[in-house]
Amino acid sequence: MKYAKLSLIFVMAIVIWGGSVFAALDQGWGHSTVAKTGENQAFAAAAQDIAEQRSTGNVSFALIEDGTPIADFYLSKGERIDGQTVFQVASLGKWLTAWGVMALVEDGKIGLDEPVSTYVSRWQLPASQFDASGVTVRRLLSHTAGLTDRLGYNGFDTAQDRQTLEVSLTKAADASPAKNGKTVLGSEPGSEWNYSGGSYTLLQLMIEEVSGKSFSEFMQDQVFEPLGMDRTTFDHAKAIKLGLAQNFRPDGSTEPFRWYTALAATSLFTTSEDLTKFISAQAPGATNAVLYAKTMALIREPHASDMGADIWGLGVMLYASNNLGDFIIGHDGSNEPAINTAARFDPATGDGIVVLSTGNTMLATEIAGEWVFWKTGNVDSLTFASRLPAAMTIFAAGVIIILLVASLLIWRGWRNRKALSSPG
Repeated sequence: MKYAKLSLIFVMAIVIWGGSVFAALDQGWGHSTVAKTGENQAFAAAAQDIAEQRSTGNVSFALIEDGTPIADFYLSKGERIDGQTVFQVASLGKWLTAWGVMALVEDGKIGLDEPVSTYVSRWQLPASQFDASGVTVRRLLSHTAGLTDRLGYNGFDTAQDRQTLEVSLTKAADASPAKNGKTVLGSEPGSEWNYSGGSYTLLQLMIEEVSGKSFSEFMQDQVFEPLGMDRTTFDHAKAIKLGLAQNFRPDGSTEPFRWYTALAATSLFTTSEDLTKFISAQAPGATNAVLYAKTMALIREPHASDMGADIWGLGVMLYASNNLGDFIIGHDGSNEPAINTAARFDPATGDGIVVLSTGNTMLATEIAGEWVFWKTGNVDSLTFASRLPAAMTIFAAGVIIILLVASLLIWRGWRNRKALSSPG
């Protein structure tokens, strides 16, 4: 009976320890903001200090308050860059792709809750045990359509190496490591969140079929041009003419940006100034030439959750509560070898941040995460995920210590009983 009580005590100790570690991670205990609340220039200076210490390539930074850019800085280990220098921004382009999709919804050309097969004739999902009619436009945007590819594209060396959209959807030759490249329906549509690059490649195909234009032409006409984003494109060849930033590797060497079939998922080219225009167009009271306010509100409504937290809207990540009944929204991007980009936006205030980088795989995400914590006191979802392995290590170390103490107490109890029961 005594051992049962002791075991219960140590189980409770492990549970309490685990809860404490999780709470510390979730609430940012032990982590302080890089600047005092409200001191914008101090935050920008702190962000520049972080970038100067960590960057091995390029960094283009913009800080936005009430829809207006108020601070910026530009760093490079090579050719000089500025706010008009074009970067490939990887998955951050999904946010803008979602605007293209929602423009078609507003025009009545597609329905959010219609099967994507209604609009696509050039390719269809392979047959599976699940009903493909549940693969709707809304679910593709929110990564809840049941596609289990988890792509991840690594791109091609030259434009000539690229596959067609249809062939890429069947089996992407540039699938990221450990992915088979097949876009398939592997779980019940609507049952879970599962990040899917294939979902956005399928949306890219849908846009082309519905609009009758190439994806890059449609996005230029319907999103970029109305917003004045004249140095933003999904056309790689055009981006080269605009003037690209150098694509640095972590070791400081450079290589050309790679070519992609999956443009919507991973190959937008843009600048920090153009992304500032995109964010500013969403500020309270701003004139938006692309989407209605009610559509932008729908985009940031929760459509997917993980570990009990709302994490995804329609094409945007829900990073953290803004403490005003809404979310800090945006998107990050990462492409090989070391492209990392991030944009965050608070729809209640019009405040935001843009960080574009090459040469470091997490620098932009880390700086943007610091901005969320500085603005709200909340840990954003990507910061939480990046710190989770360290938290699990701390938890495991604590469990080992608890078990060692338990073993020591049990051994001492056994030794004392043995001594008492010994004759003489």
